Amino acid sequence: MEEIKGYVEHIVYRNEENGYTVFNLNNEDGELTCVGKFHYIEEGELLELEGEYTVHKLYGTQLQVSASRVCAPEDLISIERYLGSGAIKGVGAALAGRIVKKFKEETFRIIEEEPERLAEVKGISERKAREIAVQVEEKKEMREAMIYLQNYGISTTLAAKIYQHYGQNVYRVIENNPYQIADHVPGVGFKTADEIASKVGIHTDSDFRIRSGIFYTLQESVMEGHIYLHKKELLYRAGELLGVRITDLEPYLMDLSMEKKIVVKEDRIYASHYYYMELNTAKMLHDLNTRDEIADVVLLHRIHEIEKNTGMQLDEMQQKAVMEAARNGIMVLTGGPGTGKTTTINAMIHFFESEGMEIALAAPTGRAAKRMTETTGYEAQTIHRLLEVNGNPEEEDTPSGFGRNAENPLETDAIIIDEMSMVDLPLMYALLGAIVPGTRLILVGDRNQLPSVGPGSVLKDIIASKCFPVVMLTKIFRQAGESDIVVNAHKINQGEPIVLDNKSMDFFFLKRQDPNVIISIAITLVQQKMPKYVHAKPYDIQVLTPMRKGLLGVERLNRILQEYLNPSQKNKKEKEYGERLFREGDKVMQIKNNYQLEWEVSTKYGMTIDKGQGVFNGDTGIIREINTYEETVTVEFDEQRKVKYPYQLLDELELAYAITIHKAQGSEYPAVVIPLLQGPRQLYTRNLLYTAVTRAKQCVTLVGSETVFQEMIRNTHEQNRNTSLAERIQEFID
Repeated sequence: MEEIKGYVEHIVYRNEENGYTVFNLNNEDGELTCVGKFHYIEEGELLELEGEYTVHKLYGTQLQVSASRVCAPEDLISIERYLGSGAIKGVGAALAGRIVKKFKEETFRIIEEEPERLAEVKGISERKAREIAVQVEEKKEMREAMIYLQNYGISTTLAAKIYQHYGQNVYRVIENNPYQIADHVPGVGFKTADEIASKVGIHTDSDFRIRSGIFYTLQESVMEGHIYLHKKELLYRAGELLGVRITDLEPYLMDLSMEKKIVVKEDRIYASHYYYMELNTAKMLHDLNTRDEIADVVLLHRIHEIEKNTGMQLDEMQQKAVMEAARNGIMVLTGGPGTGKTTTINAMIHFFESEGMEIALAAPTGRAAKRMTETTGYEAQTIHRLLEVNGNPEEEDTPSGFGRNAENPLETDAIIIDEMSMVDLPLMYALLGAIVPGTRLILVGDRNQLPSVGPGSVLKDIIASKCFPVVMLTKIFRQAGESDIVVNAHKINQGEPIVLDNKSMDFFFLKRQDPNVIISIAITLVQQKMPKYVHAKPYDIQVLTPMRKGLLGVERLNRILQEYLNPSQKNKKEKEYGERLFREGDKVMQIKNNYQLEWEVSTKYGMTIDKGQGVFNGDTGIIREINTYEETVTVEFDEQRKVKYPYQLLDELELAYAITIHKAQGSEYPAVVIPLLQGPRQLYTRNLLYTAVTRAKQCVTLVGSETVFQEMIRNTHEQNRNTSLAERIQEFID
């Protein structure tokens, strides 16, 4: 075991979650690379280290640190180096040199005890002297607090957030009621607070703990799509979580209600934020629901003019949809594939244009917006971009996070939103907040698809309220009827039998039972067969699977597909991050909304022609560059938007050669390959299969068990979401 003392010259890499750090240490023998886990260190600090030398195949000799101690700078060089390291804001190397030259070994005593004397140094005013003294003291206090917090297993990132929020009150908060951290500090959940509480010695049946556990249970149910929980369900779930038998829930509900954290409506318990969001969404829908009485004969005359000018032919239901859109503030257009939704949208656009109206088109995802642009010839954008995202709308305590809102509404006369089944309650709430009454809002979607990933069941609830005009297209048009994808999708939806004889031109079923054989076939299809068949690149062929885990789950499939579709090569850089390996050329997906990530579109000569913020859950792209010097990974998403990910943000990316069917919602691919073997019944449902099949434009190939396929068609189980938007709408209408 070696013992070494030196200054932190340069921090090469730091993982804020676990404290793992790589840095260069400067000591009497020269520079040395050190690696290990550190509570909190900064460049310029003097450290005493214990560890063992190891030889890394790429980076050479390193000290693997097992123990460390921060020392007060002791000689003049150490003091000057620390002050000039950037640790103290506003003090550079030159000013640090002047301070140390003036006060020598007394420097730190002067800063702590007689800070006003710093003003004796050229370039330091009395105000700056005070600021330097405060910073030195804060650094000392912060380091002590960080070490204290990390003794409770809190990562450095969270420790910094907690300290920033509470300052020196952090000790009192941790010892009295650590559960309040979960309320006040983003990123700290109940489980983290509970671990701290158990280390502090707070009893499992403490009121603080039970209240916090009940509220956490409600928040967790939102992740499942619920807006509320029934009292009995909440009692059961909270009891399971806390490991405590709660005999009487009422006192805790009363406390949480008084704190305005929850709303109790008879048997239903809501997190306040979502109760008021649902209520206000209903109110805004009601306010937009205006009606103009225009005679049928007038509207039909205009529709016939559009048909004549464009060559479109609308059937009776499509005409009805255009008429309802013309008359009403809100209308819903729904229908399965091949039923003419796109033609109807185009007819509506022509109608609004003939009236001299401004029109905006949007969809929840980049892919869906791109498809809308292609099918209409008019620019469509994501709802986030339409609303000019400029913050994080998911944080409850922040303003909406959108540039377009009630104070700065959208300046348009008609808005058409496609893929409405994907729109969750928070996004709908933000959208409605930016629309003024008098604007036409047309909601288009397929009610039989999977519900949104986020909470709520917006499209279904709006239809179920029976308070708005809904036009359902059911007729399959001749051209679409020639596609077995369309015909079979409707059969799946109706629970009708499907002939799997592979005589189709676009719907195939390869019956196999061995998972490894299924994967082998999937590789051949994606790599060789499908690209030729549908005239697309292997990148555009999508493998869709019901699950994340298991032999045919996303995680295993991606590791195998990566090796075949983008194998390791000398000229391709790689970056290992946790259990994931990223390689230049890999197909990847963003797996959470990040409203701060910046993107830009540039010409081949590097000139920026567009830029903005925000990359969203489900966006897919290709890794164009891994820069080991900058420690960044550049991904190119749709519309040539390039994003540089610092290494520490790589947990927001995963390989996307295979994705779950849920993640494919709103997207369309030239061809899809669906591996299918036995899985959990509650997941393997008719609408999951229907959603998977309808993602394909030209060809669907299922590989696996016919029995599982037929069972899925019969399984009409749908996860019922606890929502009350339909009732809230009816209350306003009544």
